Amino acid sequence: MRPRNKEQEQEVLNWIFEVLGEKVPSGHYEDILKDGIVLCKLINKMAPGSVKKIQERGTNFQLMENIQRFQAAIKKYGVPEEEIFQTADLFERRNIPQVTLCLYSLGRTTQHHPEYTGPTLGPKMAEKNVREFTEEQLRAHNAELNLQMGFNKGASQSGHGGFGNTRHM
Repeated sequence: MRPRNKEQEQEVLNWIFEVLGEKVPSGHYEDILKDGIVLCKLINKMAPGSVKKIQERGTNFQLMENIQRFQAAIKKYGVPEEEIFQTADLFERRNIPQVTLCLYSLGRTTQHHPEYTGPTLGPKMAEKNVREFTEEQLRAHNAELNLQMGFNKGASQSGHGGFGNTRHM
């Protein structure tokens, strides 16, 4: 498990509440996010209607459903499944760095959504960089490769006899 990074956690909180247009509440990172309410509001702000029902209060089980609804919504939004944290990672504080990683991934994913104009989180994703080559350029490259592979005019190591011996200088 990776160690926690307080700076990244603060950056994530600042981003979430900037998107929501609210002040960052005081309290611990995991406590602010634990019940999933903030996370559901976040994805609804980014993609309206993503989470139909948010449990504002209730049993642990009902609050955990918020997290599961958030997870389903961000998967639909385009966050890779392997970057989405498990419910227990957050709710039982098992793996908070994974929660942070997931939220950074969500922040990056917004870049694939031109309709999203809110604040961004983390580095900008690379644009597609397509390169086109002519048939002639490809042929020239193949000829170059053959030269690089070392045409050695019949030189070989036959008769070397030095395998496993020390080199005498």
